[in-house]
Amino acid sequence: MANTIKIKIDGKEIITAKGKTILEAATDNGVFIPTLCHFAGAAPKGSCRVCTVKVNNRFMTSCSTPVADGMTINNNIDEIADFRKSIIELLFVSGNHFCPACEKSGNCELQALAYRFGMLVPRFPFSFPKREVDASSPKIIKEQNRCILCKRCIKTIKDKDGKRYFAFNKRGNELKVILDKKLGNTMPDKLAKQAMDNCPVGSIIYKGKGFSEPIGTRKYDKKPIGSGVED
Repeated sequence: MANTIKIKIDGKEIITAKGKTILEAATDNGVFIPTLCHFAGAAPKGSCRVCTVKVNNRFMTSCSTPVADGMTINNNIDEIADFRKSIIELLFVSGNHFCPACEKSGNCELQALAYRFGMLVPRFPFSFPKREVDASSPKIIKEQNRCILCKRCIKTIKDKDGKRYFAFNKRGNELKVILDKKLGNTMPDKLAKQAMDNCPVGSIIYKGKGFSEPIGTRKYDKKPIGSGVED
């Protein structure tokens, strides 16, 4: 067929459509590639680098790299696994993550990936940054200690006119995601809950939600991350 091409992921031949990214082609064919910044329906940015794969012996982000006929991709190899694990460790040490006290525990993608890649004690020193908790909005709590700067909230949470509720503020090691004060004061409940659901960690919490799911019934308590994709 004119609109299909053949690629190989870890030796598995896959027929996929032209124009798809490596991540999309892999997901469609039961191959799990982890990611934290990517969100279906939003333009890929390749910012978290967790989805990095080796393409024809070069490192590429799978969420932003389009497939090409004859492409050979290494995804499930020790080198890539250690690379991903190091990124997850860096995300843990660069913030203040205490999973047992987090409302997103069991539903957190960062936590689930740490389990998947067997993270125990990070190889990097903890930075213990001083970050505030913004509870000024009537609908959400913005917990800056848990934010991993993935941009999901910035890309996906908008009002009916396309105005974004969240934005980056400052630069360098002071960079953070903030909620627009004016829009935040009139944020609908549905959008506030969506913001919490779209966040891969516990940085956006819908007020009044709390610990509503007991241990053992939460998303990643039931099945590990990636199990819904893998063959």
